[in-house]
Amino acid sequence: MRDIVKQHFDAVAPQYDRQRRQLIPCFDDFYGVATDWLSCAGDAPRILDLGAGTGLFSSFIRSKYPNASLTLIDLSEEMLKEARTRFGDDPLVSYIAADYTSYPYTVKYDAVISSLSIHHLTHPAKRALLRSIHELLVDGGSFVNADQAAGTTPHWDDYYMTQWQAAIRQSGLSSEAIEASIERRKVDINATVQDQLEWLREAGFADSDCIYKYHGFAVFAALKSQGSC
Repeated sequence: MRDIVKQHFDAVAPQYDRQRRQLIPCFDDFYGVATDWLSCAGDAPRILDLGAGTGLFSSFIRSKYPNASLTLIDLSEEMLKEARTRFGDDPLVSYIAADYTSYPYTVKYDAVISSLSIHHLTHPAKRALLRSIHELLVDGGSFVNADQAAGTTPHWDDYYMTQWQAAIRQSGLSSEAIEASIERRKVDINATVQDQLEWLREAGFADSDCIYKYHGFAVFAALKSQGSC
């Protein structure tokens, strides 16, 4: 499954950023809320971006924290090539082409962020990843995940998908791009908001919530308590 996901995103990498706003009907609120909520102590935090892709989410965080050290990790080298173009020779940005679920991290981070990536994992892999993220954070660190969420019943899943397809067909995207995006979503493994919040609590996060939701798009935020084990 991870190989299939990598192939999909390798193929779309050069067009990815241009299409984001058209493929996410709530683009401004989705990324805006995620960026606004992230809060780090000090003006030079160390931040890890999981499934960073072209670095879109990291670019919003960079605007908020110009002195942050950003580590972008992604399975797709083609996507990271686009990120390198975005950040140029910025010495505070580093890149890792690897599977973020199994990479042997050696440092702790003030914040971990992710956007539209974790939903590709199986549910057991999501739960394991959230435990790993908790361990990767310094005490008081934060995690923000701008991602997709399943509806509470198949009725709501069908409704969200119908609404999303109607929106992107009115977005000005080419029919080829629309169909390719619909095809990519067939490998999604979305989890409900309730399940994701429970998994965050299970992972050890003292405070977590879904701070934004629009149909199947949701932003989750969680804090690691001071002195957490």
